[in-house]
Amino acid sequence: MFRQLSSTALPGAASGLGVMSLCSTPLHTARCHASTAYFAAVPRAPPDAIMGIAADFAKDTNPNKVNLCIGVFRDEHNKPYILKSVRTAMVTVAERDMQMDYAPIAGLPSFVNSMQALCFGKSVMDVQGDRIASAQTLSGTGALHLGLELLQRYADSTRPFTVHISSPSYTNHYNILQHLKINYQHYPYYNMQTHRLDIDAMLNYFRQLPPQSVVLLHACAHNPTGCDPTPDEWEKIIDVVRRGDLIPFIDMAYQGFATGDLERDAYAVRAVNRHDVPTYLVSQSLAKSFGLYGQRTGALHIRCTTQKEKANVLTQLQSTARATYSNPPIFGARVADEVLRTPHLREQWKTELLEMAQRLEGARHRLVAQLRACGSTRDWEFLEKGVGMMSLTGLTEAQVIRLQEKYSVYLNHNGRLAFSGLNIENVAYTAQAIHDIVSH
Repeated sequence: MFRQLSSTALPGAASGLGVMSLCSTPLHTARCHASTAYFAAVPRAPPDAIMGIAADFAKDTNPNKVNLCIGVFRDEHNKPYILKSVRTAMVTVAERDMQMDYAPIAGLPSFVNSMQALCFGKSVMDVQGDRIASAQTLSGTGALHLGLELLQRYADSTRPFTVHISSPSYTNHYNILQHLKINYQHYPYYNMQTHRLDIDAMLNYFRQLPPQSVVLLHACAHNPTGCDPTPDEWEKIIDVVRRGDLIPFIDMAYQGFATGDLERDAYAVRAVNRHDVPTYLVSQSLAKSFGLYGQRTGALHIRCTTQKEKANVLTQLQSTARATYSNPPIFGARVADEVLRTPHLREQWKTELLEMAQRLEGARHRLVAQLRACGSTRDWEFLEKGVGMMSLTGLTEAQVIRLQEKYSVYLNHNGRLAFSGLNIENVAYTAQAIHDIVSH
């Protein structure tokens, strides 16, 4: 990289000091020492709330250890699960057109169109497609980051920009907001005592917000609670959002994976269209629903009011993407697009989605049955009624730590449990461990 320097070109060469004398004079010594201390004041960042626990789990030597903190789907024998539809599409893509060129900055056009149709439904796209700006992103996290950064940049400068998130919310929502230095406030959502949605308090909070306030909503399989609004409750929520001229940002990370029904899981998105909410955003992830965790496959959709507004928004998304990661990854997008556009693969994928959702639902029922068999007198019914991969157990942080230290059963410190880590081999052990911890 650097051209070789000759001794005659160096200070002190005539006196025989040569190349090795660069740091030997007092001035150069001070400069060299200063350069090595450039990052000396950088503090250690706290470990990630989820990945840090996963690292502890990996080091644990207990043969009975159970990982219930990571949201990655596993089969009944705790083995990684690759969807058959996805595996077939991977082979097809690799054999037919294994290109390594850059994707366009906004993503593969065919993939983006497939994601729009999956998110909104074909009928909506026929009517409103010319007003929805969409871009391929680095899964759901990338979509959230890109969308929030755009909202922040063009927010009303006369008041602080604040995003309103559920209490509680997904761990990485906090990380993204803090990284962007965006203020956030919690709106009432989950009642920790009743383990139910506090819909009245949520609606009252939204009614008090000023126009164009941004509210972050979970489309389905609310993380970390597993408690979703009913269709009737969604209608009320979106009606209040529209009347208050609020801007909903819907995080849809589990479409089809939550209940096995693509339409039901997208109810919130369908509702904003039925209520004709003029501006909204949707972050879309295929990590769970396609098992494409490491491929970082997703999209961001922004409903605009005019075609000109859509064109301008899309250029801003492309500009930000170019300056950060330049182009989205291509292989996962091609695989997902192949599944979505091939009729028999799409039907196979929908069947597999239902099977995954049913396995998670079965894991919920088995855990509760085992807790009751242990003699637990707690009311665990809310775990059975929960939706998707996650639920809050009601365990305190101290109980979670004791559960980890005594039994090597790993949950998030807020008591969130990922049912994907439960199977026929460890559910009885896990239930007994939880019962022991909460009983003493």
